[in-house]
Amino acid sequence: MLLLIDNYDSFTYNLVHYLSELGADVVVKRNDALDVQTVMRLRPTSIVLSPGPCDPAQAGICLPLTLAAAEANIPLLGVCLGHQTIGQAFGGNVVRAKDIVHGKMGSMHHAGMGVFKDLPSPFAATRYHSLIVDRESLPACL
Repeated sequence: MLLLIDNYDSFTYNLVHYLSELGADVVVKRNDALDVQTVMRLRPTSIVLSPGPCDPAQAGICLPLTLAAAEANIPLLGVCLGHQTIGQAFGGNVVRAKDIVHGKMGSMHHAGMGVFKDLPSPFAATRYHSLIVDRESLPACL
């Protein structure tokens, strides 16, 4: 079961749709509906942290869940706020982006690893963010 933590964002169910199309058995829970111990008892095979309207400190269980998932070797993917949460949980600083990007296309370059394994580099993606993980503070483990 793939657990998707909903950070009260309208894009959450777009993610559910896409993940389901890929064959995932998706269960959605709001970021304040469970505690970390309950999530661990559910034994998710992977966790996705959704976008949301706040910063990681206000994202319910997402910060402690990120660390618990890493400790339990549960694959974790963060989208927007979820991505920022992973960065902050491991010591990165979330800051306001120099350029706010909402609904703009951009070229995404990557190293072809993990979820990017079978994707071309670069590829076109729509970007929505006003906060980023500061590159200078990005932890070595990420």
